[in-house]
Amino acid sequence: MQIAPNAVAAFHYTLTDDHGQVIDSSAGREPLTYLHGGGHIVPGLERQMEGRAAGDKFTADVSPEEGYGVHHAELMQEVPREAFQGVEDIQPGMQFQGRGPQGEINVTVTKVENGKVFIDGNHPLAGKTLHFAIEVTDVRAASEEELAHGHVHGAGGHHH
Repeated sequence: MQIAPNAVAAFHYTLTDDHGQVIDSSAGREPLTYLHGGGHIVPGLERQMEGRAAGDKFTADVSPEEGYGVHHAELMQEVPREAFQGVEDIQPGMQFQGRGPQGEINVTVTKVENGKVFIDGNHPLAGKTLHFAIEVTDVRAASEEELAHGHVHGAGGHHH
């Protein structure tokens, strides 16, 4: 069976940046399982998974536009230290949830200096080309329940 809309696919992956540094990998873990066509993985990778079958190994390069988006400078802000009441030690790399004009947003602290905290609301991989090494381990038809719920159940998926 080939990966197509409404198929459940499982795959191992290694994600690297432009310099070959590993960002994430399923090595030593269960393969990632998802419902194809449901938007559960970045669009550029989902598109390149289409038509693949169990046993296929390939590399996929995904542009920022088809990955985690382009980097938006307006999502980088300077906030007074007082905005972080109850947090004693703020360090670069810490993540917080804040409120923006469109609702809740996850932000990462990039710098703390002179009573100011610099935050970035972009996804950490925004603006980066993603390089995947993929091995498809399984492809099957989704069950009626999985299709109704919009996600995979059982091994590698959601448990109700």
